[in-house]
Amino acid sequence: MTATGNAIGPSEALGTLFTPAGKRNPYPLYEALRELGPVVRLGPKLVFVQGHDACAAALREPGLLVTDASVHRKTGMIEHSSWQCFTKIMMFSNGTDHDRLRNFSRWAYHPQSITGLRPMIEDKAKELAERLVTCDSATVDLVEGFSSRLTLAVTGELYGIPVADQLALRSTITDTTTAFEPIFDLAELADGDAGMDVLVGYMTDLVASRRREPRDDLATRMVHEADAAGTVTNDELVAGLVMFLIAGVQSPSDLIAGAIRMALRKPAQFQATDAEAFVTEVLRFDAPSQVLTRVAERDLTLDGVPVKAGARVMLLLAAANRDPSRYDEPDVFRPHRTPNRPLSFGLGMHYCLGAQLSRVQAEIGLTTLTRHFPHMSLEDEPHYRDQLVQRGLARLTVRLRPRDTRHQAML
Repeated sequence: MTATGNAIGPSEALGTLFTPAGKRNPYPLYEALRELGPVVRLGPKLVFVQGHDACAAALREPGLLVTDASVHRKTGMIEHSSWQCFTKIMMFSNGTDHDRLRNFSRWAYHPQSITGLRPMIEDKAKELAERLVTCDSATVDLVEGFSSRLTLAVTGELYGIPVADQLALRSTITDTTTAFEPIFDLAELADGDAGMDVLVGYMTDLVASRRREPRDDLATRMVHEADAAGTVTNDELVAGLVMFLIAGVQSPSDLIAGAIRMALRKPAQFQATDAEAFVTEVLRFDAPSQVLTRVAERDLTLDGVPVKAGARVMLLLAAANRDPSRYDEPDVFRPHRTPNRPLSFGLGMHYCLGAQLSRVQAEIGLTTLTRHFPHMSLEDEPHYRDQLVQRGLARLTVRLRPRDTRHQAML
């Protein structure tokens, strides 16, 4: 495999992975790294896990912890507002804190609750698609015009966030996800910190508003539960609402846009496949969440490779999803794979609470848009954000309707 037309070795792949060029297309780099084995130790304090079975085992390994407040105190990142907030949520908590924070809110994402949301999601998707039908322009950016608007509309409906506020918060939400990237200079947290300051301020006001004037939404229910049970602090409640906003908007939006891109690149496969299987293959082939980071609590072994206590362990989920020992022809998009269980939402105690909601939004968004625009086509090359951990399209410009070939012939 090649990265730029020339063969690339593992050392060059490592040096390129977190550069802008590597983030645009990391898959040749993952393949180059694969020859180093499923688990790669890069010195005493850094380990890459890229094999499917090794990643699955690492996700369930109790001796591997998420990067919580104690870790970020050592890096200095805890002094930054982005990580002051993130380390108050279950995603970046361990042990009893994780269990307490997860139990507080897991009812909101119970499978039965998600099933009941389908009609609302379908209405939102139809409304956005019909808005595009009336659009004067034949071309449109579907990240701005559909995928992000849909996930904002759904999350906004759940938490009672007005439409005007949803649109104002859109770029701010994306900014906060830059803090997930490997940080080589704390100044790189500037965008994430600025975005987090806005979101924390917004959710602090929302919590206060729901205490004064309860409504029929999830924000009110969470405020009531926090106040009645006393199991979470007000700061944790605000941080939790920030997390649900970021996770409820960004990852599903990236998945929807990615699914649309693949449907336009592989129209015959999309037409011959049910939406659920198609979205599952998108999650395997080009997942929004590409990398997770863990820290070894104690000395342990991963796939026969010793890992020292305190070592940073990077789980390359996207590489694991293309492991040839797990999937036949892994670099080929094939929706009918059986079995097809990508690791894109994690495994074990940190499995993503919003996984089903993200899938449902992608399935509904994809089918609704393609039903309204059966002749839609890519207008130019999709453009990815300069991010790897939370990978997604910055722009997806499509032509909604066929070109007027009769008019062109007359010219």
